[in-house]
Amino acid sequence: MYRSEDIQARLRERPFRPLRFVVSEGLRYDIYHPDLVFVGRHDLMIGFASPESPTVYDRVIRVALVHLVGIEDLPVPATPPTTNGIA
Repeated sequence: MYRSEDIQARLRERPFRPLRFVVSEGLRYDIYHPDLVFVGRHDLMIGFASPESPTVYDRVIRVALVHLVGIEDLPVPATPPTTNGIA
């Protein structure tokens, strides 16, 4: 299981490197902006922004930390996407 402190440390790295959260159900959440991830003691809130406001979430999903099975680095895109992605 990942600790909230470890996730926060990864999100605070500078420069920020896009990452992917992999959860036990097999879903993958691509993170392109660290301000759209809120880290709690027992879960993450992942915000998904609209193209019009790329740093303000339009909807959120909560993921329990016990279901987080992987954190992967994503390649840095030439042109960053405008929203957090779900794969």
